[in-house]
Amino acid sequence: MGSCIICGKSVDGRICDLHEEDVVFEFRGNQPDQLTVDRYYRGTVDGYAEFGVFVDIGDSVTGLLHRSELDQRLESLEWDSGDTVFVQVKQVRDNGNVDLGWSIRQAEEEFRGTLVDDPEQGAPYLEEDESGNEDAAADDGSAADAPDASEESDSDDSDATEAESGDSDVTTRGDESDGTGESDATDDAPTTADAAATETPATATESDAGAGSGDGGAAAASGGGAAAVAEEEPDSEPDAEPTHVAVGTLADRVGETVRLEGVVESARQTSGPTVFEVRDETDSVECAAFKEAGVRAYPEIGADDVVRLDGEVRERRGELQVETEALVKLEGDERETVEDRLADALTEQAEPDAVDPLVADETVEALSEDVREVATAVRRAVLEERPVVVRHAATADGYVAGVALERATLPLVRDQHDQHDAVYHYFDRRPLEEGVYDMDDATKDATRMLEARERHDEKLPLFVFVAAGATSESLDGFELLDLYGAGRALVDDVAVDPEVDEAVDAAVAPDGTEARETTAATLSANVAAHVNDDVRADLQHLPAVSYWEDTPEAYAEAADEAGYDEAAVREVREAVALEAYYQSYEDKRELITDLLFGEGDGPGGLAGHVSEQFREKLDAEIETAEANLDTQTVEGTDIAVLDTDAFTHRYEFPPTALLLDELHRRHRDDVSAVIGVSDDELHIRSDRAIDVRDVADRAREWVPNAGLTATSARAGKLEYIAGERSAVLDTVIDVVADEVA
Repeated sequence: MGSCIICGKSVDGRICDLHEEDVVFEFRGNQPDQLTVDRYYRGTVDGYAEFGVFVDIGDSVTGLLHRSELDQRLESLEWDSGDTVFVQVKQVRDNGNVDLGWSIRQAEEEFRGTLVDDPEQGAPYLEEDESGNEDAAADDGSAADAPDASEESDSDDSDATEAESGDSDVTTRGDESDGTGESDATDDAPTTADAAATETPATATESDAGAGSGDGGAAAASGGGAAAVAEEEPDSEPDAEPTHVAVGTLADRVGETVRLEGVVESARQTSGPTVFEVRDETDSVECAAFKEAGVRAYPEIGADDVVRLDGEVRERRGELQVETEALVKLEGDERETVEDRLADALTEQAEPDAVDPLVADETVEALSEDVREVATAVRRAVLEERPVVVRHAATADGYVAGVALERATLPLVRDQHDQHDAVYHYFDRRPLEEGVYDMDDATKDATRMLEARERHDEKLPLFVFVAAGATSESLDGFELLDLYGAGRALVDDVAVDPEVDEAVDAAVAPDGTEARETTAATLSANVAAHVNDDVRADLQHLPAVSYWEDTPEAYAEAADEAGYDEAAVREVREAVALEAYYQSYEDKRELITDLLFGEGDGPGGLAGHVSEQFREKLDAEIETAEANLDTQTVEGTDIAVLDTDAFTHRYEFPPTALLLDELHRRHRDDVSAVIGVSDDELHIRSDRAIDVRDVADRAREWVPNAGLTATSARAGKLEYIAGERSAVLDTVIDVVADEVA
């Protein structure tokens, strides 16, 4: 049995099934069928073909990385023959052909470890275990326990001792969240054989109480370690407790033994020591704790634990590191004190400077404190290296609102992390089909965040909901996130229901009288300016893009100053609305960025080309719909009804909501409301403020068996059972006519 090089779990070999995709393998076989499907391998470019790239895996096996597997055009690859690349084995065919897949990680340090895959040796092993015995590095340390250090003259024994003590460079890497290699930490691990040869009895006792054994550390960190020494040596004086210092001052304390208090950002097992990254209110530092080679020290300590750590400050290869002598988890009042100190410092650091709104806007100015609170939450999540997930409606307003936050946050993520792909790990934008965050959406998000925590030690994310989530229909989804402690913030252009306001940590939304006089993108762009004022110029035109009509003059002027006249703003809005419909569950980050910020988007540009398709498709559908509008008059009130099942091209652009919006804009002078009805749902559009929940309650009295519910108060949507469609429609028309009269 050995230990997983990532999590320390006992396994047959050096990697557990859960983390096998997190390491890269060096192949030393000579037959394709010796490869393991789904593993990532290091290879070299052999040559190009019209349909892909040939990659040598090892010395005797070549596979094909088909162009369809690449994340970019084949012509844009800058690989030369002989370049090192990293690929995944997707399939080994019966004829010996090997199908390869693209790896987003194209540097060895981006993997969490490297193992040798040599079929003749059985299970994969670390490169320094050149004997091929995968148990060598996980051995009980018999070489290190040799009573006479002079026996190191045997070269094989010496190599084994070095591997076990962690003195040799290892191939295990840090996880993606910190991007640091583990070779530095491993170099600093004490060699057990050297310790046995040089320690005095008193020193050995101290080692047992500290990091040397990984046991008894709690007593040492709380002051009990010195008492334990005194118990064995009654005549000795107890050691003084180390001085508590801030991580940010460690550069001036190299060689000193210090005490740190903070939270564990990550804990990873190398082939030598266990490495804890500890953060306090000033900075973070890696702390190496050694029990024995490849064996987890302080297994009770994990990510997010609040700890007190004693150790010696050292400098290795230009980086500070603390050699752990004692480590204990803090609980109760001690934990709360440290957490409060970190929270206050982090909040102070995250709070943005005073930032003016993008333009003079009374609605935004009235919400200035809320805007700062949500911006602080986003900035703090970045500083905590916590992923930010933006959930927005799959509409033009939703996409623009989400991209405003994306534009502001990505530069901060790049500054915070060294990995080139950090912007994909620490920021995600996920559209919602409708403006409701239901249990289906919440379950998907919970599954993804828990998997990321389990596999990559990622922290639970901050979810920011824009143009979605303000109404009580989203409450169940928010409560699921709350059960796991994931952060929740909200930016919307409708009034927040009281129960939702209590379910989120921060919210920016107008009250009932101001709702619909602004857009979610307008509010989100102002939040984004507070998140990162450096991108203010990029945000100026976004509010204007989100208004389908009656754009406030100040925002129209701001867009014009940014180079977007009225025609350009319309083209961008229509182009985003069209692309929002296709693959509506995908963020389409690069495409939407090109539409909203691309250069040369005048006539014939990308936005102009896509908006032309928008108008053609919408006009054709409007023409058909208008020919089939059924206008009904109820007590002097005209209501237009469209059977969306019968008189629209279902599952084609435009979606029902956008089509009804346009019909309402074109016919508002002739009718008081437009209703779209299908087999089991109904949409209401009107200039009058209509509470669809009230409509559902009133109509339910007349059709009690229809299962009538308001499924989206912000989108004016009702649902019912198909068998009661006719009765529901007649009743809703009467209720709406009464509401708008």
